[in-house]
Amino acid sequence: MNAASLPQSTRRRRFLPLLFGAPALLGLTVFLVLPFLMALGLTFTDQRLVSPEPGSIVGLRNYERLLSVSYLVQTPQSDADGQPAYTRLRAITRTDPAYRGYRPLTQFHLGRNRVTILAKDPAFLQALGNTFLFALLVVPLQCAMALALALLVNAGLRGQTIFRAIYFSPVVMSMVIVSVVWAFLFDRDLGLFNQALGAISFGLIKPIDWLGNPTAAMPAVVIMSAWQGAGFQMLILLAGLQGISQELYDAARIDGANPWQRFRYITLPGLRHTITFVLIVTTIAALGLFTQVDVMTGGGPRGSTSTVMFEAVQRGVREENISYGATISVVYFVLITLVILLQQVLGRRRAKVVS
Repeated sequence: MNAASLPQSTRRRRFLPLLFGAPALLGLTVFLVLPFLMALGLTFTDQRLVSPEPGSIVGLRNYERLLSVSYLVQTPQSDADGQPAYTRLRAITRTDPAYRGYRPLTQFHLGRNRVTILAKDPAFLQALGNTFLFALLVVPLQCAMALALALLVNAGLRGQTIFRAIYFSPVVMSMVIVSVVWAFLFDRDLGLFNQALGAISFGLIKPIDWLGNPTAAMPAVVIMSAWQGAGFQMLILLAGLQGISQELYDAARIDGANPWQRFRYITLPGLRHTITFVLIVTTIAALGLFTQVDVMTGGGPRGSTSTVMFEAVQRGVREENISYGATISVVYFVLITLVILLQQVLGRRRAKVVS
């Protein structure tokens, strides 16, 4: 049956979804699709943000600079004291055409040989690693905190409305304000955390330079981010908890199930789809980390908290290299899309196995 033979009312109903979805589709096109296409076009140029000269087409040069990775294996030579000595990397990268433009990213030893991973933009690759490390740390921590808070609020305790408002209040605060407050809390000399650690340990734990130590800076950002965002996931999980039939819990109690068994066999299966949604949303937010780093650490110390979004803003806006900043954004958009698709595929396979 073709469209012309259908009743007029049926044809109208077919167009209703398009009619109601048109404003959203228009907004997505104007604010997402068109900017992405414009950014994609900029990646093939050398356009500067503020420049009296127009940009020119450079092809894939920005991508080649961003993604080029190589390695160098050096055999040691004994010095005057008999200790292994290696040729300076700068001497090799400046003289050998195969390594020209490369800079060291990381080093490790393989036997007596020293292996150096080189990249034309090691700052981007370090930021990429920091971003995925942050997501790997903050997603399980934040979701676990949110689930614990949701279970606590859903327990039917007195004053749960007040608790819900308190737990959700960090979400509605400006991230800049929250970052500034936590930067003071993490202060090495006057911060509340160091004072509390010193008081608990009777002075045995010395003050920690949370934001100035490359080892401690990323965990500090993770803790603050998990605290700030857990309230949003809490509300979503709370809605999922309230959608689980109370009759299931009553039947489990009659059968003698303890609290852990009720949580494992009723709560978790009932929250399976909700938890999947929360994991996806939290992962997307974690991979877009910028404000906390910009306010609290400025990408330091020694690039240990620099993220891809921070690098994109740094190159595209502050260094005014808009074409290279657009290249970082486009490559990162593709990577995030692949990660989310992989996460969804794994979630569906896990759900099939469970069912």
